[in-house]
Amino acid sequence: MPKMKTKTAAAKRIRVTGSGKLMACGTGMRHHLEHKSAHKRRSLSRDQYIASNEFKKMSNLLGR
Repeated sequence: MPKMKTKTAAAKRIRVTGSGKLMACGTGMRHHLEHKSAHKRRSLSRDQYIASNEFKKMSNLLGR
């Protein structure tokens, strides 16, 4: 049986924490930033936990 391969696009965007949770950067930080408040930009710039309904799908992309 061949090796399981990681989807590199997912690996560049998602990271695994020490406890096994998945984190990714917030969406909406690519353009139109001048129209967003400083509070909104700060909160979006932080990494966020992947939602539980997408956890299994993202884990499979990472080859876990």
